[in-house]
Amino acid sequence: MFNIRGMRGLLTSSIGVTCAAALTLPPAVLNVPSAVAAPAERTTTTTLRGSTQSLPLTPRTRERVLGQAPEQGAYSADVRPFSLVGVVWDNPGTALDGRVQVRTRSTATGRWSGWQDVETHNADHGADPGTAEAASGRVHGATAPLWVGDSNGVDVRVRAGERDGDGVDADADDASGPAGGASVVGRDLLPAGLRLELVDPGDDTPPYDEPADGPRTNTEDDASAAVNADLTDVDTTEIPALSREDTERELSELNDTDALLARPYIGPRPKIVTRRGWGADESLRERGFVYTGKIKAAFVHHTASGNGYTCSQAPSVIRSIYRYHVVSMGWRDIGYNFLVDKCGTIYEGRAGGVAKAVRGAHTLGFNNNSMGIAVIGTYGSHKPSAAAVTAVAKLTAWKLGLFGANPKGKTYLKSGGGNLYPKGKNVRLNVISGHRDGYATECPGAKLYAKLGSARTSSAHLQGR
Repeated sequence: MFNIRGMRGLLTSSIGVTCAAALTLPPAVLNVPSAVAAPAERTTTTTLRGSTQSLPLTPRTRERVLGQAPEQGAYSADVRPFSLVGVVWDNPGTALDGRVQVRTRSTATGRWSGWQDVETHNADHGADPGTAEAASGRVHGATAPLWVGDSNGVDVRVRAGERDGDGVDADADDASGPAGGASVVGRDLLPAGLRLELVDPGDDTPPYDEPADGPRTNTEDDASAAVNADLTDVDTTEIPALSREDTERELSELNDTDALLARPYIGPRPKIVTRRGWGADESLRERGFVYTGKIKAAFVHHTASGNGYTCSQAPSVIRSIYRYHVVSMGWRDIGYNFLVDKCGTIYEGRAGGVAKAVRGAHTLGFNNNSMGIAVIGTYGSHKPSAAAVTAVAKLTAWKLGLFGANPKGKTYLKSGGGNLYPKGKNVRLNVISGHRDGYATECPGAKLYAKLGSARTSSAHLQGR
């Protein structure tokens, strides 16, 4: 008789001529203080486990309205290495109606990059209004994160009233406006408490190893791994792919019943890199897990973090996004349930178990009874790879199949509140939807959104429909 234990062997712009000329001037000419305050440490973790430096933004113009200048910035040629940047501010209910641009200095070449736009409207991701995560008091307003690679110098400028778009990063999306429900401080003002976050993802050595500064508890590491114990050994770094037949057997074993009578369509389980596999520091996230009732739909996203990463860097990108979501933005864990890189590798996101209905913070208003899948990159004008789209199809065929959902079908979700649908409204959506289907946003980018039809077809085919 097939046994789950025995199966474990198988498992595992243009800104204008004047402004453009100003970019060549030294920081002092741009009204940046010649002595920049030292970056504030936001955690006490070691370099091995990553770190976050925080630089307060200061006025770059002499105009002040209610203490907030219409242009702010920060410059430092003397910071510890980092690989991802983002801008955060105090009030998560305030939208940044303006433009954020950054340039960085490479640790490898010592050269400064060109200016890149950072996606400013990021409030469309997050926990649903009224949930404990949203009301924790720790949440901040924030831009999307931007992956810049190994860097040790940074220059950022934030201008009120300018939309991001047409910068050096040709793949940056042009946001359609501030997030619904968020107040805007005015086109000549910027949100209070602006600061630049510089994230070092740390070394790729698994974080459950003992750090250099002494022993630590492995309680949260073990808890995060234990929720996948029915699928693979707790110390594994990946959950291996299964054949269709073995996936069906596993479903029956996990439910301790003839589940296939009720759920006859399920795709073969794809390989999934676990949190331990991408190096999650489990001490960062909030303890415990939060679950929803079931998984009725999958929302596809892009991370809007740029496409300048290699597949071997994907775990570092994920560690950086995780740290940015938790340490900088104040979420309980990384927002997405799964992430997919450009080579088609699937990664476990929010902790709680890849086969379980874990509530994420990915589609504001529709996190209940859904899952969020983020393709790493920016796909407004850049086409996603065929491997990434195929991975989305494989993942949804398996995970939606666990809950009896048809990838080519429709379903109803009740809105938790957003800028498209009021709280409490039952909304009919595609079982595989783009983020923009539940919220007025550019996510997942026009090029990735255009591939969702083929992903639905492939996913349904993998389920045997």
